[in-house]
Amino acid sequence: MKTLLLITMTLLGGISQTVRADDTVERGRYLSVAADCVACHTSPKQGKPYAGGYAIASPLGEIWASNITPSKSHGIGNYSEADFAKAVREGVRKDGAHLYPAMPYTSYAKLTDEDIHALYVYFMQAVAPVDEEAHATELPFPFSVRSSMAVWNLLFLDKKPFQPDPAKGAQWNRGAYLVEGLAHCSSCHSPRGLMMQEVGGKAFAGGSLGDWYAPNITSHPISGIGGWTDDELAQYLKTGRVAGKGQAGGGMAEAVTNSLSKLRDEDIRAIVTYLRTVPAVADKDATRAAFAWGDAATTPGEQPVRGTDAPIASGAVLYSGLCASCHGSRGEGSQDGYYPSLIHNSTVGMARPQNLVATIIGGIDREVDGKHVLMPHFSEGSFVQALSDADVAAVASYVRTSFGPGDQVTEAQVALIRDGGEKPLLAKIARLWLPLLILGLAAFIGVILLLRRAWKKRTQRRASA
Repeated sequence: MKTLLLITMTLLGGISQTVRADDTVERGRYLSVAADCVACHTSPKQGKPYAGGYAIASPLGEIWASNITPSKSHGIGNYSEADFAKAVREGVRKDGAHLYPAMPYTSYAKLTDEDIHALYVYFMQAVAPVDEEAHATELPFPFSVRSSMAVWNLLFLDKKPFQPDPAKGAQWNRGAYLVEGLAHCSSCHSPRGLMMQEVGGKAFAGGSLGDWYAPNITSHPISGIGGWTDDELAQYLKTGRVAGKGQAGGGMAEAVTNSLSKLRDEDIRAIVTYLRTVPAVADKDATRAAFAWGDAATTPGEQPVRGTDAPIASGAVLYSGLCASCHGSRGEGSQDGYYPSLIHNSTVGMARPQNLVATIIGGIDREVDGKHVLMPHFSEGSFVQALSDADVAAVASYVRTSFGPGDQVTEAQVALIRDGGEKPLLAKIARLWLPLLILGLAAFIGVILLLRRAWKKRTQRRASA
């Protein structure tokens, strides 16, 4: 009997340990979804999960995501949990090399020890190792000097883990942890300073992502999300669309597809709760909420662009031929809502036309719960029609005039967005490093020659004296 009891207790103990281990793996899996790890660390061209091969477009050049499978030859298979924590929270690899903050370790620094442990267990035990080398990042000098990130971290990395606010409720604190940490929302939705750091005083006030623009998600009723209801915000995060408000595209479509749509409803509600309390930041260019613009247009024809004498007949013709079959001749969209209305549409009504142009150039690709939303792009290789910069400017001007703020989109604006958007000052300065270096060397050599000549003359005078 004692032997049978001992065997039973041993088996139960083993089962209990297995359940606890399985719980940790499942928790780590969920955390990886909340952190959207798969979006960056998996190649969009049928890549193997977490094996790298995704190029993150940054203003300083393409930053390629690494292989984070437990491969011992090409991934993180040789990482201890301490090595893993240092990479995730501080952006420092096992070999001591620094990561670029395109990997949002500035947000992940807030993760708790328990969540770091769960993530480590998940990646080491549940992710299949892939013995393939990921594409290496090769930024131009001086950004290629990874050790410079040590100085950047000293200036801008806050290593303090998340501390719950005892004056707030559990739901608010959970939302704060997700928004500020795991979901790293500020990485996209905050403006960047001279050194590409997030501008703290304008957190979540919107930021340029090259060709796309991550909008203001502060509580401001006009510039931000203050005019959205809680249910609308939750629906947008889970599905990527809300009729009469907006649709997710670009990086947000990826976040919805890979991460937000897979979060538990209580976590989505927590995110909404926290965002409601983010201090409002006004955009001086926004005179009306982005979703508040728009009236059904009359039959497309020649109309003047507001504020100019230029007709947009060509834009109306392009709209009629390429857009009206889906979005309706008057911008009303399809009856089932699959093709969104352009009336009361945040992409159309934003203070800047950046996302509208990016949508035309790059299209929309979003999948939630097996439902695939696809708008074809109109760039080179389009299965519909490739549009020139002038064509995109014309149709965007027609849409903005008919359903939005009424400004004119120029060909130069389109060309800039197609080229990856406005480059930050740091990138512009860095481009001058070689000319400045040459000028500096030339000036140095010139000074040496002048000093040498002066020394020779002085020596000659002494000799003749």
